[in-house]
Amino acid sequence: MHACIHRLTSSTQFTLWISLARVWGDAGLMVFGSIGRQEWRSKMAEKGDRFMAHLEAELPLGMEALVLPFEDKRVGLVIVDEVNGFCTVGNGNLAPTESVEAVTEMVKHTDHLAKQFSARTWPIIAFLDTHQEHKPEPPYPPHCIEGTGEENLVPELLWLESDPNTTLMRKDCINGFVGGIRDDGSNIVIDWIKNNKIQQILVVGICTDICVMDFVVTALSARNHGIMKPLEDVFVFSEACATYHLPLDVAKTLKPPAFPHPQDITHYMGLYFAKSRGARIVNKVSLL
Repeated sequence: MHACIHRLTSSTQFTLWISLARVWGDAGLMVFGSIGRQEWRSKMAEKGDRFMAHLEAELPLGMEALVLPFEDKRVGLVIVDEVNGFCTVGNGNLAPTESVEAVTEMVKHTDHLAKQFSARTWPIIAFLDTHQEHKPEPPYPPHCIEGTGEENLVPELLWLESDPNTTLMRKDCINGFVGGIRDDGSNIVIDWIKNNKIQQILVVGICTDICVMDFVVTALSARNHGIMKPLEDVFVFSEACATYHLPLDVAKTLKPPAFPHPQDITHYMGLYFAKSRGARIVNKVSLL
């Protein structure tokens, strides 16, 4: 426990160093002696790499390669919030301001997987974060408001709207399991599992440590509680998940101040906590 706390503290320190470099620019170089800009950046990158290496050593994910169908069991694909408001540059308060490689790769992997699932008539469910203008979702600013287009699937996945194997589910909260609760108490996700006799789910999407993680840990609890039968296994595909980057210096300038969110660390921790609750983390998926 103490080792983990020490490493998380080191993470905060690393984020702070990066932030100081961004804020001070050339002036910051004076503080740290005669070191050049490129060398400074190189040293900071090395520091981050060392921290991630420590994280991976202390909290290993036990990555697997998954071949589907696995153990001849029925599998379903869960796509979490790959909508414009989270993925498409310039599309709202929580959209990236520039192209993000992790998001681009996530969408590419998701599109490839979904097409393979559809070709085999395997079930797919896609969550679409969708909010009413008058109903806030603290601590986040307004996002994915109905009618803005932010709440719709990214262009690469729009074909899912007409795919007969896909269930689209709009949700107004972080957790897709909770967002699937109908007014009468029934649940869209549970019904999707039961009606399709799904024994395994493969989860992809954004954000790894927020909507993806919350859904995964809740689905595992629901499975253990016996209300998700016949669900047995929950897989999370790391390469088809992504999260956002909010450095400390930027977070502090926002009104109100936001919580800093270093991308690589939070992505990894989202996978770690999913793993710690019983999910299986995979970094490669192939279909027979």
